[in-house]
Amino acid sequence: MNSLNSFNARATLRVGGDEYTIYRLDALEKAGVASLERVPYSIRVLLENLLRTEDGETVKRSDIEYVAAWKLDAAAREINFMPARVLLQDFTGVPCVVDLAAMRDALAALGAAPKRANPLIPADLVIDHSVQVDEFGSKNAFQANALLEFQRNQERYAFLRWGQTAFENFRVVPPDTGIVHQVNLEYLAPAVFVNHGGGATAYPDSVMGTDSHTTMINGLGVVGWGVGGIEAEACMLGQPISMLLP
Repeated sequence: MNSLNSFNARATLRVGGDEYTIYRLDALEKAGVASLERVPYSIRVLLENLLRTEDGETVKRSDIEYVAAWKLDAAAREINFMPARVLLQDFTGVPCVVDLAAMRDALAALGAAPKRANPLIPADLVIDHSVQVDEFGSKNAFQANALLEFQRNQERYAFLRWGQTAFENFRVVPPDTGIVHQVNLEYLAPAVFVNHGGGATAYPDSVMGTDSHTTMINGLGVVGWGVGGIEAEACMLGQPISMLLP
């Protein structure tokens, strides 16, 4: 989606032999609507997001001006934030994949192409909430617990494996790889996100995650927001998160 670019923030960044579209925050200073030195870095990430997604409906010029004038004691007002990606764990992730599968069934019943139903932004599902400890204190504990885990969750895991191969923009991190927050920090977060749709656009990584520790990713300078499964699924389908300005 192309931004309305009301503040002429769109610019080109050249790195080596590559070019990227970016949205410059200093355009707001040139327009006289922001003094960036007093705006926290986390709020600057939100500002870039609004500049990039401004469409006149979901994100309006007035929303950008409101966030640019950030104050601790400002009156509460909602903004619409579109994250770069979604992070799921297995308990909340399985219903999301079930809903996507149901959408494909509905499309087929209507005579449409079932493969049209996909997450619209990248989604990662980390299987880590199905662990139970049956054996401990021995060198074989990990193998024994992992075997029991696969036996107990065979149907769910087979379904998620199908989802990984069936849907675009959807990856599954298999069981017994690590906990979701560690995997997110060490492997999934790109820090700078690049969207190649309609040309390469670079922007800060941000994530909506369905776990209470999603915000650990903030330690890498990535805006992470903990949400429920319904909100995460809405993001997967291209809907923004409506939130009060932090």
